[in-house]
Amino acid sequence: MTGSDFGISRRTLLRTSALGLVAAPALAACSNDGPALVRRRPNLTHGVAVGDPRTDGALIWARSDQPAKLIVETAATESFTDAKRFTGPLLTPDADGTGRVRVNGLPAGQQVHYRVTLEGEDGATSEPITGVFRTVPTGAADIKLQWSGDVVGQGYGINPELGGMKIFSAMAARDPHLFIHSGDSIYADVPLRESVTLPDGRIWRNIVSEAKSAVAQTLEQFRGNYAYNLTDQNYRRFNSAVAQVVQWDDHETVNNWYHGGLVAETKGYTERSMDTLATRSWQAFHEWMPLEPNEAVDGRLYRKISYGPLLDIFVLDMRTYKDTNDIDNGPNGRIFGPEQTKWLIEGLRDAKATWKIIANDLPLGLVVKDGEQQVTAYEGPANGDNGAPSGRETEIAQVLSAIKANKVGGVVWLTADVHYTAAHHYAPERAAFTDFDEFWEFVSGPLNAGAFGPNPLDGTFGPEAVFVHAPTIQNASPLDSYQHFGEVLIDGKSRELTVNLCDATGSVLFSQRLAPPIR
Repeated sequence: MTGSDFGISRRTLLRTSALGLVAAPALAACSNDGPALVRRRPNLTHGVAVGDPRTDGALIWARSDQPAKLIVETAATESFTDAKRFTGPLLTPDADGTGRVRVNGLPAGQQVHYRVTLEGEDGATSEPITGVFRTVPTGAADIKLQWSGDVVGQGYGINPELGGMKIFSAMAARDPHLFIHSGDSIYADVPLRESVTLPDGRIWRNIVSEAKSAVAQTLEQFRGNYAYNLTDQNYRRFNSAVAQVVQWDDHETVNNWYHGGLVAETKGYTERSMDTLATRSWQAFHEWMPLEPNEAVDGRLYRKISYGPLLDIFVLDMRTYKDTNDIDNGPNGRIFGPEQTKWLIEGLRDAKATWKIIANDLPLGLVVKDGEQQVTAYEGPANGDNGAPSGRETEIAQVLSAIKANKVGGVVWLTADVHYTAAHHYAPERAAFTDFDEFWEFVSGPLNAGAFGPNPLDGTFGPEAVFVHAPTIQNASPLDSYQHFGEVLIDGKSRELTVNLCDATGSVLFSQRLAPPIR
């Protein structure tokens, strides 16, 4: 398969990219201020983004610096001949100037050119920003998607000496149809300094904003973290040309958060309630990301994205419904919660697509300790005992057993979180718990953060690390070669699925081909 087989031509992408080179105002506010009779033109402050595509359209996101109506036009060509016009909501300070509109009624499996403008209260319009996306095919067709996570973590922000977060340009250059953002889309709990001196004496430089100079506690600070990331031209260009499926993890709120928890006193927070912080985080996340909570099963996040007859994507939320990190609840442990567990089991059972990708924001078998606790505590499902399922592992076991009992084939898990890339094969013959069929889980990240790893594997479900690319030191900077994204290719004719694990330049480090399940 060649790059042209996947829809967005390099010529179109470069032309779209050029439009994104205009620097976005760092933290322009959406306000009602200004002379009553003479108002300046509204401005699209942080680019545009596409989310959750369907066969007939997608969500288009934008932000205005003043109250203005969101207008989107779509067309088959970049000349915008015979354009369709969609009028979105009024963007106001109540949502930090952000908003989205779902464009629909478009042909399936086609490249769509879109143009976003703002219309002010006095009729003045903004300069337009254009982009492209592909609608979901109704027939078997080649598919290319990417996934990764972890943006601006461990004090590594937008480095002007490197041209910003160039990994997003490397990803865009490979012309994906879709990007799964696996979480940690911001690091609300990690402030930035203008420079970081690395252990070997090198200096990492950061562009710094007011919101990124302290931990996020107020709604405005959470909003400012998203705004900061979108001042990067590479990220904005990527957003304009690649449809996203987004999920969240912990750093959108605070490291290792769970309901009912308190931030450690040593962290210096004046608001220590994780529930309060999560409420503010949730609002900022849904304001600044291209998704619509009303389209999720729970009105929040977890949902299914159908991408034609070859692919269904099950987007999980392993953060909102988990139990506390420092308690092992035995057979009643929660990582999905009962409603999400039931939804996932039934959705996989009823899925007709050849491949079912489960986007899990926490790895299944990697032991990730919660270092914030003063007792033995774990962040994800794995608890390091290598024995029969206990605690949160019980829900994982329930899902895996149901997949086997319902004879569901073609299940692949994609995750991030641990800041390195790996390919894990799970098999019952190696496991303490054996009531499941073998499967693969692929890990990727970070996108622009410190690199760590590798983590130990828990033997409950019999994982084997077939491939690992991780630094030998902890918190290796993005100057080193340990930033990653993953890529999934599905061949429309053979239905074969290939996973590539890539570095920040787009070089493939590891590749795994999987035959389609037997019908």
